[in-house]
Amino acid sequence: MRKVEYIIRRIFMSLFVLVGLSIMTFTISRVIPSDPVGLYVGPKPNPGDVERVREKLGLNHPLTIQYAYYVRDLLHGDLGLSIASKLPVLEVVGALWPATLELLFTSIILSTLIGIPLGVLSARLQGSPIDVVVRTFSIAGVSIPAFLSGLVLQIIFFRNLHLLPLTGRFTTDLRFTHPIEALTGFYLIDTALTGNWIAFKDVVWHIILPAITLSMYPIGLIARMTRATMLEVLSQEYIRTARAYGTREAFIFYGYALKNAIGPTLTVIGLTLAWSLTGAFFVEMIFNWPGLGTFTVNSLLNVDYPAVMGITLLGATGYVVVNLIVDLIQALIDPRISLA
Repeated sequence: MRKVEYIIRRIFMSLFVLVGLSIMTFTISRVIPSDPVGLYVGPKPNPGDVERVREKLGLNHPLTIQYAYYVRDLLHGDLGLSIASKLPVLEVVGALWPATLELLFTSIILSTLIGIPLGVLSARLQGSPIDVVVRTFSIAGVSIPAFLSGLVLQIIFFRNLHLLPLTGRFTTDLRFTHPIEALTGFYLIDTALTGNWIAFKDVVWHIILPAITLSMYPIGLIARMTRATMLEVLSQEYIRTARAYGTREAFIFYGYALKNAIGPTLTVIGLTLAWSLTGAFFVEMIFNWPGLGTFTVNSLLNVDYPAVMGITLLGATGYVVVNLIVDLIQALIDPRISLA
């Protein structure tokens, strides 16, 4: 029952956050000097077209009435009409989000599979040369911006070594030789489900560089957090007691220490999802990845405020949901955490 009450309380808190965010983004989008009507109708509109578009976009009402209409449409699943593409924002996002999520999830999986073992290894070999290398790599991963690391990786693996492709989700020739049947929009899953292994291999080669670029910061952050929490747990009395009883060192590290130190690391993994969503914008522009990042950047340049607001609200909703899931997972694996 306490878990149900906790979930309900968190949902209400999340709703307040989303309402406040919607008010902020709506107000900012309206006060920025811009001419969305001129962008919509073109360079040489007539007065009738201008008035018709203003009414269509709801710009002929006071700001409070515009927000009320926006919330009404939002509750019906309508994120508005993109000014640049003249298509519903939800339709555009629905077509682009699989590419971004595929890149995002791949980078998070890489970050988790690499960051946690590096953190454990660094804590286990504290003060050794390996520990110094891991800490240096972690600091570099956190410090170097994604656009710089992406360019460096492109120079190394494409220009110099000729090992990995430069841009895109797949080779253009595949459209004719081995076309990808879109089932979910996640090309790694679609090619595997349909047995299109040549296209699967090509998609894997294309996602390696963007995923590594996007995972550099999370790997460093996860490794540093895992190392810090592991060292804190290893200094506890029960660890010394387990060693005094002759418990195997591997079991102490992975059975006792890592289990009790993983909580803060899970929180960091959840938070890096939000960072990766914004970091994906830079990565998608560098690698010409056809996802939400490219669409968002173009929307910002075109002052397409319905698209920007829609993506902002969707990103915030995802961030809130991920944090709620992480908190619940922490409470399940760590009995010291109370849901009260």
